[in-house]
Amino acid sequence: MRTRSRLALLLALAGALSAGALLGGALVERGGSGAERRAAATVAANVAAEAALGGYGAAGAADTVALERQVLATPNDVRALTLIGYAYLQRWRETADASFLPRANEALRRARRLEPDDPLVVTGLGSLALTQHEFRRALRLGREARRLAPYSARPLGIVGDALLELGRYEEAFAAFERMNALKPNLASYARIAYARELLGDIDGAVSAMRLAVDAASAQREPAVWARVEVAKLELGRGRLDAAERELRAALALLPGYVFAEEQLARVEAARGRIGRAVARARRAAESVPLPQLVALHGELLERAGRPAQARRQLATVGAIDRLLAAGGIRTDLEPALFQADHLVGRAGLVSRARAARAARPTVYGDDTLAWALARTGQCEEALPWAQRSLRLGTQDALLFFHRAWIEDCLGRTAAARTWARRALQLNPHFSVRWEPIARRLAV
Repeated sequence: MRTRSRLALLLALAGALSAGALLGGALVERGGSGAERRAAATVAANVAAEAALGGYGAAGAADTVALERQVLATPNDVRALTLIGYAYLQRWRETADASFLPRANEALRRARRLEPDDPLVVTGLGSLALTQHEFRRALRLGREARRLAPYSARPLGIVGDALLELGRYEEAFAAFERMNALKPNLASYARIAYARELLGDIDGAVSAMRLAVDAASAQREPAVWARVEVAKLELGRGRLDAAERELRAALALLPGYVFAEEQLARVEAARGRIGRAVARARRAAESVPLPQLVALHGELLERAGRPAQARRQLATVGAIDRLLAAGGIRTDLEPALFQADHLVGRAGLVSRARAARAARPTVYGDDTLAWALARTGQCEEALPWAQRSLRLGTQDALLFFHRAWIEDCLGRTAAARTWARRALQLNPHFSVRWEPIARRLAV
């Protein structure tokens, strides 16, 4: 699909979302309250939606159609409405088609009007709130679901995820441990893995994520997702062979899975096969025009010496973000980080990063604000935020590189060299865009 076609598709999506026109089919009420006009900005919170799915998370397109027919036949059936809500969340996970999110919202809200104290309904709404990056609302819903179902593990996932994104790490990690004790499965293992990753225990994170792969073996899409997460952990510490094995296994299970293609493009670039990397990134971006996929394609084109094509792709990222925002889709840290990388909208860059960090006061929120300050020449103010971003001991080469850049900006050559070397030692291929700069700083 060409760039213009992608933009036309997204424009149509944004208009439909803002008009509430995508509810369609089984979920349009005759009185027409319409959908809440919000949807997710990125796939970064995909696992949040999985938190509540459990055994309900295997609905494909045909299953979803069957559930829609069931809702049409029995419009006040709380179980049918709940299942279709969960199915729409799963379809979002599988396709990154944001039109499924207002449908999930409408189904789950209708179910709640019929049965206000159904814990599965409340948990589904909490999962949706996480996907929409409404973390305080998700925390309230997760705690309510926990009260309604004190022996269920699912609400603990909602509570823990929300606490994590609000920067309340000790409480979040405790919730994940309780969740895993109640029900060790894909959802709980994935959360334990991310907690260990944040704390710098990459070996432990990989071990937990491999348990998630095993736990998901009977469900194709969750198993593929888990394998890609293992690959990302391996790639994050520079183990290209291990990452590639996981990614090829994922694609054997689910050919064309765009997030496996995205990571394989990174592997190809790390091996110096830029042409192959560009081709894989292009396929992923054309299949699902998410900002992260289009940005990778643009950066690889830049690396391949095709600056005009790269500029067009990178400009498309901003257009996609604007169209998603017009459709009520909430964005925060990821667009702010992209804008800092490419100095997009420089005048308002720091204020946008501050707002994003306020919404998600995490180590990555701290890093994004530090990077925005540094890229606009405010390195004295950036340094404390960069230091704060490393407070958990997170082993992330990009965080190390941002610290190196800031130290260099302040004229601290030795410190810049130390941090750049740490970044490259952890992952010599941590960034298509910034790796060459890290190598210069490391000398």
